[in-house]
Amino acid sequence: MIVLNRANLGLEEKHPIKIVQFGEGNFLRAFVDYAVQKLNQEVDFDAGIAVVQPIDRGMVTMLNDQDGLYTLFTKGIKGGREVEKKELITNIVKGIDPYTHFQDFLDLAKEEQLQFIISNTTEAGIAYVASDARDMTPPSSYPAKLTVLLHERYQYFNGAEEKGLTIIPCELINFNSDTLKKIILDYIDLWKLGEGFKNWVLNACTFHNTLVDRIVPGYPRDQIEAYNAQLDYEDKLLVSAETFFLWVIEGDERLKEKLPFHKTDLDVKIVKDMQPFRTRKVRILNGAHTAMVPFSILYGNQTVKESVDEKFTGPFIQSVVFDEIIPTLDMDKAELEAFAKAVFDRFRNPFIKHQLSSIALNSISKFKVRVLPSLLEFVKRKNSLPVHLVFAFACLIRFYKGNFEGKELPVNDDPEIVAEMKGIWQSGNYNAIAEKVLSKAEYWGEDLTQVNDLKNHIAKALQLLDENGIKESFIAFKNM
Repeated sequence: MIVLNRANLGLEEKHPIKIVQFGEGNFLRAFVDYAVQKLNQEVDFDAGIAVVQPIDRGMVTMLNDQDGLYTLFTKGIKGGREVEKKELITNIVKGIDPYTHFQDFLDLAKEEQLQFIISNTTEAGIAYVASDARDMTPPSSYPAKLTVLLHERYQYFNGAEEKGLTIIPCELINFNSDTLKKIILDYIDLWKLGEGFKNWVLNACTFHNTLVDRIVPGYPRDQIEAYNAQLDYEDKLLVSAETFFLWVIEGDERLKEKLPFHKTDLDVKIVKDMQPFRTRKVRILNGAHTAMVPFSILYGNQTVKESVDEKFTGPFIQSVVFDEIIPTLDMDKAELEAFAKAVFDRFRNPFIKHQLSSIALNSISKFKVRVLPSLLEFVKRKNSLPVHLVFAFACLIRFYKGNFEGKELPVNDDPEIVAEMKGIWQSGNYNAIAEKVLSKAEYWGEDLTQVNDLKNHIAKALQLLDENGIKESFIAFKNM
């Protein structure tokens, strides 16, 4: 088996550096770097990537040992069929550890063809750290490092407007680029870098909020022998991902010209406002996850795939999404249904074993954000309660009792919430339980006892659950 490097594979010609990427982890390599390779292959984008290690311990050395090369395996369900593919990703030109090679990091600012900054430094990465200073080599936070790099470029090119950069963060927080931009401006003020530089950042650089969506399990440690058997070289950085791919970027026609994804088959949407797409994902994908978990665990399922394939729980989850969530959203119905069908393909992916117990973390706060808005909007639009969502809500409340039919349940939440919910259940009075839980505005953002007839339906569902089990109680509840 040969060593994986450019010389051994005859790939010594490299693209010019057009992208500086903060982060060398699995997600960026299976998502952004894969997407850039598509552009290079299909529209002659000719973009090389320089990867910056954002923390003092990372994988840049391993990446450089393989000359930036690694294999991406994608597996999933597409149109009801299993799909598998492997591809060698070749567009990473170099990796830089700014903690050991700070000058190499600064030199990236001098790259003539540099156009883009892309990042995924985790949700906690876009943060203001007051102790970060201009003369640190490097500062600790990602925004501070980026401020240093931008200032170096501004100085080197004498403030030339055409040398401004397009900044596209992929961290999983809403308004990620707006947040990043504000922190950079804060550092400019803190470090007294001048109005000229601030104006260059504001006018020559552009910042773009994003939504990214792809499940990336990463390095398949448990199945590594099977993966290695498909290769004729040793790859220490191979990464696995699902087939599904969605990247929504806020931008205009100018950004579309810079990033011509419309000339590929990748689902990259450059739109004026990404919030409808974020709402779609949160309500349909995340909402279905959160709604199914207590209901499906109480029924006896263990994984997401099992839940959507089972002959009772599967149709229930389908009804939650297609009959009760989609009617509350304002996007084109055909587009929403197409997205939902793709979501169910993802749920059925046989290559990803998504345990319900792992999704059960902080279920109350997740329900508030992901599911409750659909329930309340349904009531507002239809002037009636959505049967499946209300029953799922009752299952959530029943789940927090901590046991069901003699089995302990994987309740995992703030200890105060867990203790409080168990205390509420001690009364044994279903009406009182429904009253106390629904009235807790600190859980739901409002007093849900004010929603017409919701308390009575929740109380009745809780009683039925204890008397009949899941399937029979839902049939009875639906026929009330």
